[in-house]
Amino acid sequence: MSTQVTLTDDYTGDVTPDPDHHGARAQRRVLDNATIVKISVGPMDNNVYVITDTATGDALLIDAANDPQTILALLDILPGNVRQIVTTHGHFDHWQALEEVHRVLRVPTAVGEADADELPLDPDRVLTDGDTVDVGDLTLDVIGIPGHTPGSITLVLTEESGRTHLFTGDTLFPGGVGKTWQPGDFETLLDGVTGKLFDRYGDETIVYPGHGKDTRIGVERPHLDEWRKRGW
Repeated sequence: MSTQVTLTDDYTGDVTPDPDHHGARAQRRVLDNATIVKISVGPMDNNVYVITDTATGDALLIDAANDPQTILALLDILPGNVRQIVTTHGHFDHWQALEEVHRVLRVPTAVGEADADELPLDPDRVLTDGDTVDVGDLTLDVIGIPGHTPGSITLVLTEESGRTHLFTGDTLFPGGVGKTWQPGDFETLLDGVTGKLFDRYGDETIVYPGHGKDTRIGVERPHLDEWRKRGW
């Protein structure tokens, strides 16, 4: 049975996976120069994002995380064409569909430099802090924020109006930063998030995490001291 995906323009950022393939639901947000489509896949509720440049139809796939049939079915109903795949970091739950999706799409892949060896295939490009990713007429900034993994990256999309959208992988979530394991990693991660995200972007900036619902910088900003005190 073929995978069915329903796309709605009623964007809330709250999506859930479809493990039985009864009908996955994706949501699309329309910006002034692009669209953002979000869908959840796999048992770990991984978010997959497709950013499409309105002017050219060129698109970027962020995190081919799981369930390649659902991801490919989504791409089949979207306008435009994916031109590249970026993986936000090297943890397995964010790239389990990468080989199959890449086999079908045959487009370049990219990941943070320090996480390149974690992927199931050799990336065509490695990304570091300060790089950019071009998608048609769009240019996304790359911010490297280690701590969750050494090569974790955040992608920054800025609308013509100036509103900013952050695709943070597992670096920043509603309610805190991503999980860390080694001594000092939490401090590294929180310092990076504070200096490179909260100190740089306004309260209306939207955060699109690797799992779960979206949030905004202004919603999370008052809790930075609380996160530092609790240590996670």
